[in-house]
Amino acid sequence: MKLAHNKFALALSLLAALGMLAAPQFLKNYGIYLLSYWLVFIIATMGLNLTVGYAGQKSLGHAAFFGIGAYTVAILMKAGVSFWLGLPAAALICFAVGLVLGFPALRVQAIYLAFATLGFNTAIWLVMRNEEWLTGGTFGINNIARPSLFGYSLEGNLAYYYLVLAVTVLLAGALWSLLRSPWGKAFTALRDNPIRAESLGVNIRNYTLLSFAIGAAYAGIAGALFASLVQFIEPGPFAVAASIMLYLMVVVGGAGYFLGPVVGAAVGVVLPEWLRDVPLVSNWYLPMFGVAVVLLMVWLPDGLLSIPDRIRSRRAAREASQARAAAAGRIGAPS
Repeated sequence: MKLAHNKFALALSLLAALGMLAAPQFLKNYGIYLLSYWLVFIIATMGLNLTVGYAGQKSLGHAAFFGIGAYTVAILMKAGVSFWLGLPAAALICFAVGLVLGFPALRVQAIYLAFATLGFNTAIWLVMRNEEWLTGGTFGINNIARPSLFGYSLEGNLAYYYLVLAVTVLLAGALWSLLRSPWGKAFTALRDNPIRAESLGVNIRNYTLLSFAIGAAYAGIAGALFASLVQFIEPGPFAVAASIMLYLMVVVGGAGYFLGPVVGAAVGVVLPEWLRDVPLVSNWYLPMFGVAVVLLMVWLPDGLLSIPDRIRSRRAAREASQARAAAAGRIGAPS
């Protein structure tokens, strides 16, 4: 039931948004910063979830778009351009690059497409690392300012958190509307059976390209917000390992589930930070985190949000088995 974008999921999303409004009142400065960091990765994984979970394309290059968005805003702001112009510029550039990256998906699929996107990520990372005249190379770009809005400075962690939260809610609403539209049905048809989808009139070429482009635009926006959040960027956070972690977040949360990015980003961003402060665990939290992820993939390959569906499926199977047994008993009973 991966496409069950029902009222319960929407109500839960709105309730979570309200909770996020109140959460900073109970947190210290670093906790607020960590929540902003989590929200940034929710935005990035929402885009990847569209590409991977809904459209069924294998992408290991998402961190490249994340980095393109971050460097676009950082370079433009250093040149004196406003953040509010750099943010849409990052989204548009990533959208265009995502369209180009989508073309290999028209020729290759599965593991071959994953390797193609991985190569793309490596190429972009090498540009970030070696083109010092543009990106600063391994020294990166520092002192990236946070924006102002209607004369109100968003420099503080709390003010910037509310900006990131507002952008997250807006993008989640846009994605919800997209998935409820005929476009969303076309994406899932492309994932489930491309040949059947094409026979039903779905333009496979266009929707494949759009799945990459829209997912890339989300990553670009996340990267732009990330640059102003951390106020210093260098190539490290945008390497292939980061793409694998983003993919992991989607899979752990539940690929093709609307709230999957929220859960997956919490597991990938918030959980390690929490484990680091737990007594008797702090020295082993990374190995424990890795083992937990492996066990999760063995027992829940469809992610954490698949648990309710698995319970319903088992209940339905049990009820069907009981019904068959009762029917067999009635047939075999003497008249």
